[in-house]
Amino acid sequence: MAPFYKYGFFGDEMSLILAFVLGTGFGFFLERAGFGSARKLAAQFYLYDMSVFKVMFTAIVTAMLGVTYLGWIGWLDLSLVYLVPTHLLPQIVGGLVLGVGFVVGGYCPGTSVASLATGRVDGFVYAFGIGAGTLVYAEVFPWIKGFVNSNDMGQVTLPEVFDLPWGLVVFAVVLIAVAGFSAATLVERLRKTHSPLLFTLGGDFLSPAAIGTARINGEPMAGRQAVAVLNLMGVQWATLGNHEFDISEVAFKQRLS
Repeated sequence: MAPFYKYGFFGDEMSLILAFVLGTGFGFFLERAGFGSARKLAAQFYLYDMSVFKVMFTAIVTAMLGVTYLGWIGWLDLSLVYLVPTHLLPQIVGGLVLGVGFVVGGYCPGTSVASLATGRVDGFVYAFGIGAGTLVYAEVFPWIKGFVNSNDMGQVTLPEVFDLPWGLVVFAVVLIAVAGFSAATLVERLRKTHSPLLFTLGGDFLSPAAIGTARINGEPMAGRQAVAVLNLMGVQWATLGNHEFDISEVAFKQRLS
């Protein structure tokens, strides 16, 4: 019967050892999956690489299904599993702060430690920032204690909030995960086939240029060299400058065609 700690299978000392072993293993697999790199982690916010989304959602669904089935067959007493009390508004604000830090810094707390363990300088800076932020939070806590403890909803679960059967909520989350994986894969495929770069030109490309005054077979270049180069470079949007009108109207129309 689990949870083992609640049933006295081991004490506080062994729980700390197990926490260290499990935490080390978690960090190892984070690093092996590439999540010790801020570039890979931040890529999900720019829709280049959705690996983080897929892995984390997979972990959530796997844990949810494991807890659900272990509870149903009687191997896990769900009433003894600790749930963090819900303080809705403070946790929304905290989530936003964490999200902004994740986007700007490229790490979440766990991945920053994994990055630090491999000697990455940015991981050290981020982990240092977490420590400094924790100290600041501890110092200002007496002034914000009222807000932090506001909107207390107690220990609640989604089935309780929506008054739905546990199995139905689990099934819905699995469907959301499948849809999320499909959408993430589609986004990655579109990103690979459609470049996020837009090549623009701000004008004054036909003239003035010394080479534009050169003549070939008696005819001035008048921007032909620029058109040839820009076509090879794949300009997508261009605007005209005043110097485009330095050449004759006939030559100008020829360049545009």
